[in-house]
Amino acid sequence: MANIIEINSLDNEETAVYTALTNCGFRHKLETDEGVFIAESPKVIAVALKAGLTPLSILTTQKQINGPAQKIIEACGNIPIYTGSDEILSGIAGYKLTRGVLCAMRRPRLPDVTAICTTARRVVILDTIADSTNVGAIFRSAAALGIDAVLLTPTCCDPLNRRSVRVSMGTVFQIPWTYICTDHKSWPHPELEKLKNMGFRTVAMALSDNATPLDSPTLANEEKLAIIMGTEGDGLADKTIAGCDYTVTIPMSHNVDSLNVGAAAAVAFWQLRGKS
Repeated sequence: MANIIEINSLDNEETAVYTALTNCGFRHKLETDEGVFIAESPKVIAVALKAGLTPLSILTTQKQINGPAQKIIEACGNIPIYTGSDEILSGIAGYKLTRGVLCAMRRPRLPDVTAICTTARRVVILDTIADSTNVGAIFRSAAALGIDAVLLTPTCCDPLNRRSVRVSMGTVFQIPWTYICTDHKSWPHPELEKLKNMGFRTVAMALSDNATPLDSPTLANEEKLAIIMGTEGDGLADKTIAGCDYTVTIPMSHNVDSLNVGAAAAVAFWQLRGKS
């Protein structure tokens, strides 16, 4: 039987996780596997549960309990199910629960870079991408378009940020990911060399007069590629570009110089997916 607990106040220690872990609080800090994140909406929570993640509690509107959240609640066992009026829950969550359900979950232990790259053919490296929507969108495209793993530098937005998880539609739980280094000051060396030693050719997605066009057959025919996407504003640092095997750009029309990094990633993943 579900362990339903009705709350009547924001001053509740048991639901503090939902007020403390705001989007700002999710900005990347290398948390241990004892950390917590928030998954939102029945569909996303279901993907997380299927991936084997551990639920700790649920915060949901009353009308969801016997509605869209019912199967999620049944799948979570005897964890606390906190509920209350829409006004109370909006105050806890920080804004209206448009999808009606939040689930606090245990953060998974991140794998080693070598472990997820050894059998991979296509990986993407996200370098200093701070926008949570972009990170979530890139994960969704990566999962859909043949990317085997996602690696991040420490200055990226946390993929388990509440918005990133939601925008990714739960694919952040389906595609392997980890941090490529623990100190951004050391990036991109020796990490690029490690990838090259594993057989990857490295691709810097950047604007350059001498760049290789994305649709070059040479790129798609490479056995293993590591595609590096840079920050929304400045792109990749010169030292990162210089350390890569290729500098690649997406051919543009109408004097448009670039795409949003989320859109550019989707285009690049599709073009560079290689032979099936």
